[in-house]
Amino acid sequence: MQRAPANSIGGEWRVPAEGSTPLVSRSPHDSTSVVYDGRASVADVTLAVRAARAAQPAWAKLGMAGRATVLRAFAQRAKASEARLAGLLTREVGKVAWDALAEAQLLAAKVDVTLDEQGSLRRVMPFDVAIGATRSGRCEFRAHGVMAVLGPFNFPMHLPNGHIVPALLLGNSVVFKPSDKAPACGQALVELFDEALRECGAPAGVVNLVQGGADVAKALVSHDDVDGVLFTGSWPVGRAIMEANLNRPGRMLALEMGGNNAAVVMPDAHLRQAVIECVRSAFVGSGQRCTCTRRIIVHRGIADRFVPALCKAASSLILGDPRATHPVFMGPLISKEACEAVIAAQARFAASGGQVLVMASRVGVGFGEGQGFVGGAENLVSPGVMMVEGFFAGEGEPASGADVEVFGPLVRVCIVDSLDEAIAQANATRFGLAASIFTTDEGAQQRFLHEVRAGCININTGTAGASSKLPFGGLGLSGNHRPAGAFSLDYCGYPVGTMVEKSDGAAVPVGFGWGEGEKAGKR
Repeated sequence: MQRAPANSIGGEWRVPAEGSTPLVSRSPHDSTSVVYDGRASVADVTLAVRAARAAQPAWAKLGMAGRATVLRAFAQRAKASEARLAGLLTREVGKVAWDALAEAQLLAAKVDVTLDEQGSLRRVMPFDVAIGATRSGRCEFRAHGVMAVLGPFNFPMHLPNGHIVPALLLGNSVVFKPSDKAPACGQALVELFDEALRECGAPAGVVNLVQGGADVAKALVSHDDVDGVLFTGSWPVGRAIMEANLNRPGRMLALEMGGNNAAVVMPDAHLRQAVIECVRSAFVGSGQRCTCTRRIIVHRGIADRFVPALCKAASSLILGDPRATHPVFMGPLISKEACEAVIAAQARFAASGGQVLVMASRVGVGFGEGQGFVGGAENLVSPGVMMVEGFFAGEGEPASGADVEVFGPLVRVCIVDSLDEAIAQANATRFGLAASIFTTDEGAQQRFLHEVRAGCININTGTAGASSKLPFGGLGLSGNHRPAGAFSLDYCGYPVGTMVEKSDGAAVPVGFGWGEGEKAGKR
């Protein structure tokens, strides 16, 4: 951060006073290190929404070209700040250095993709149609108004940025509430927008920042003067947002709510490719990505080779201090509570009949120095692999945890005897974010693409990771059919259809009661 901890409201940086509560974030790899020490106030939500409402009309009148100029200025600042932002990501959320830099680099890239006239921007550009000899039609896209953006801790800059940039381009103003686990990352992002807006002479209050926990989030998503809620997080929180807006059918809700993602490995798969991609996707970001592979479904014909290789690769991953200059694949989980949740889930699955193949353990608790640990970090959990009978006990009956997202480095494996069974197991969840299949059989690939219920389906590559040139989102408990990524512009504006008549020869409708040739006003 370039400033002391504060909220940004109407172009002013201010420390909450009335009714404020402490808001502190500590490094997950060193709890003695305080990253953010500020305050939060529910009262600031209304102030921020009012500021956004006041700024929005003038911001919309700038036109798309004017707003794009601001976004390009933001992108320049983001690009110049990548190393600094990456360092902050490592300190506050524990991302290893290479992963933190990758996220920082996505900020400017999002602007480039959003402004690409050959990409998704084409879908929200005005267009004309001919309706008749003297009548034409036009479609234009208007901003919703004030958009509330709620960010997660796992991608505390990239994911909210993925909402904010398209929202601004289409003329919306924004009130952004970062995760209370990553307030510093959220403020650093808004500082970049603030600098770009000021440089370009934009209205004060186009982008506002309110920090806080669940009380602030609840006040924001239920505020009467908000026109849309753009959210990335968990299903329970997404459900609460929907419940808070049951009486507001006109409010745009774009919800991305996690996954219980499956990878299928068939007998003809390239073994090395399948192992590397499944391990990468299961444990990247310490298993704290919504697209991480949670379930691996292996055909019996390759299981005796794949499963041992999977376990060996998982056991060889290097864990440690995310600040380390030497290669580290996994850093800490976000908190002690997150670590305990993974260990508890492993115990539940084992009690339900699962077999632990590679034990997920707290570092320093049943985890030795010789197993890839390089030392120097708190909240480390080693990768866990479990064998289970399947993901439903009978027809339509989900097994324990089938619809619970374990947000950490734990993956379950089951063995099947056919593609039919593999697809059924992949679909044995109410989540529907990501899925992948490893096979060289094009017929199997096509069946998987068409029969698996997920919004992101990959072939011969893992579930984790996405292209910004494609839609990103899911169905069921994973989302409400408002995909982000390349489709984020679609939920940031609404279409208005207009018909224009050029003649004055309107036909008199049947039953009007006017005589032939009579003019309006005689009766």
